[in-house]
Amino acid sequence: MVVSKIRVFETGATRDSDILKPDYEAYLSPAVLVRYGEYMKKHQTQKDGERREGDNWMKGIPKEQYMKSMWRHFLAFWCLHRGVPFVVTEGEDIPDKQEVLCALMFNVMGYLFEELKKNEEV
Repeated sequence: MVVSKIRVFETGATRDSDILKPDYEAYLSPAVLVRYGEYMKKHQTQKDGERREGDNWMKGIPKEQYMKSMWRHFLAFWCLHRGVPFVVTEGEDIPDKQEVLCALMFNVMGYLFEELKKNEEV
């Protein structure tokens, strides 16, 4: 496959080829990011009523904690998916699919962030 190195637009403007570049606009869903943002905003308020910064998680959470949380949320999602009753911890809300999926997303991204930090990629 021959890839042109230069793109020429109808206006005459030119840019290098984007054929081998990541297409983030295609890879991500704005609706999912909006929903995830709503989830994160909701959970900025801690159980003690204090509000944490949105990027507080970047200070570092042990990967073991992300893993434990991922398993709890995955089990909750699996039960919801299968229609199996899920026992919630006292004081916790009954999970819904979107909340649990956002929680999984948080933990997966946090774990990946810690991996990237370990490899000095962030």
